[in-house]
Amino acid sequence: MVQACGGRSRAQLPAWSLGTAMTQPPPAKAPAKRHVRLQERRGSNVALVLDVRSLGAVEPICSVNTPREVTLHFLRTAGRPLTRWALQHQPPSPKQLEEEFLIPSNFVNPEELDIPGHASKDRYKTILPNPQSRVCLGRAQSQEDGDYINANYIRGYDGQEKTYIATQGPMPNTVADFWEMVWQEDVSLIVMLTPLREGKEKCVHYWPTEEDTYGPFRVCVQEEKQLPEYTVRQLTIQHQDKCRPVKHVLFSAWPDHQTPESAGPLLRLVAEVDESPEAAASTRPIVVHCSAGIGRTGCFIATRIGCQQLKARGEVDILGIVCQLRLDRGGMIQTTEQYQFLHHTLALYAAQLPGQPSP
Repeated sequence: MVQACGGRSRAQLPAWSLGTAMTQPPPAKAPAKRHVRLQERRGSNVALVLDVRSLGAVEPICSVNTPREVTLHFLRTAGRPLTRWALQHQPPSPKQLEEEFLIPSNFVNPEELDIPGHASKDRYKTILPNPQSRVCLGRAQSQEDGDYINANYIRGYDGQEKTYIATQGPMPNTVADFWEMVWQEDVSLIVMLTPLREGKEKCVHYWPTEEDTYGPFRVCVQEEKQLPEYTVRQLTIQHQDKCRPVKHVLFSAWPDHQTPESAGPLLRLVAEVDESPEAAASTRPIVVHCSAGIGRTGCFIATRIGCQQLKARGEVDILGIVCQLRLDRGGMIQTTEQYQFLHHTLALYAAQLPGQPSP
């Protein structure tokens, strides 16, 4: 357990879709289709009623008394393992994926989060941290500022606890909180999946140009490397007389609520993380954030876990991965398009693995 505290047809699909050549890049985005989900979009209070009968058709439900219990039972038990061969040659149809993505969101009702003043630190009012897995600050800054930050511990491959921290993009009044979390959790790798602005602010510039102070933490840029698809910065964070290195990777070519132009850059980002010495320290969580900390953040984490499953087992349970993510933080992976792209990306990764998969 985590630490407690507190029918489209194939002709309509993008070119990277599962039925097409996996190396072909997608065309220009078509207008987004309105997806039917339990929670419509961030910042919205509109929620659809969970149809308990549809869940019973997927998994037998026994001794379930409330919709909340139905949600948790589904997220804990649902799955659809796919072998490498099936993922590449007999993938779920677009219609199957659209229906399969009707996964309970497990969003937190604001009334369930009994933390005074938290609303001033939430970028989106309906995107809240699940209480049982939320990160609690120890307050190096003061004992009066509370322990709240909009962030959750996320389990990784094989259910390993606290492999990631999924969080929202820092706001002006939460930058010091963000760096306190980095220090408290001994984080050595941060993956940022959003530009600072997309029409409006998505995340504040929370790192310095050279060096700056955030609360009691001094952050310095030691090195910066511009790569074609992302930027890598080597930082140091200092608190009192102690100093630690932190690697910051910024991947900004990923439109909000959408998918990257092709799967290759995302897989190269995963490889960058896998090859980082910082990621080898398995006891340290990797901080991952976009703007709300659920869409692009969920896709990246699910992709990395899926790659690990394929490499270790020769199969992947994408539905099970997403359900595990949503148990830890509500709404992880936001759109059907992102869910389809996740299947496409992992099929491409499976094709790159050595050896010929058996049917």
